[in-house]
Amino acid sequence: MAEHTRSSITIAATPAEVMAVIADFAAYPAWTGEVKEIEVLKSTEDGRAAEVRLLLDAGAIRDEHVLAYTWDDDREVGWTLVKSQMLRSLDGSYALAPVSGGTEVTYQLAVDVKIPMLGMIKRKAEKVIIDRALAGLKKRVEG
Repeated sequence: MAEHTRSSITIAATPAEVMAVIADFAAYPAWTGEVKEIEVLKSTEDGRAAEVRLLLDAGAIRDEHVLAYTWDDDREVGWTLVKSQMLRSLDGSYALAPVSGGTEVTYQLAVDVKIPMLGMIKRKAEKVIIDRALAGLKKRVEG
């Protein structure tokens, strides 16, 4: 990833428990505010999603993305943009590491939109996306 934004949170669960929630795409509309529809288009041999279509609705921004996923067991999942109307690129990952009291989850994200946007505004938007996703993930796993 080129210029990216990153943040971490500790979740009171094992890496396997956290990754199980991350890998359960069908449940995303229930715990992520922006994902309204999701469809797994391709799966890996072990049954995890390899390509996913997401319909996002964040008020003023509504877009459909197709993302390609790569998995490293319960340690990391990364994704890259295959197709979008509003984005030029989107690269992200969740890295999971066991720590005392649970799992440290680090979310890294780099987004390039097709419309001109100041770098400072883009990084602030990435930070909001990351913080909301980590809070939602923590609530879903621990709840």
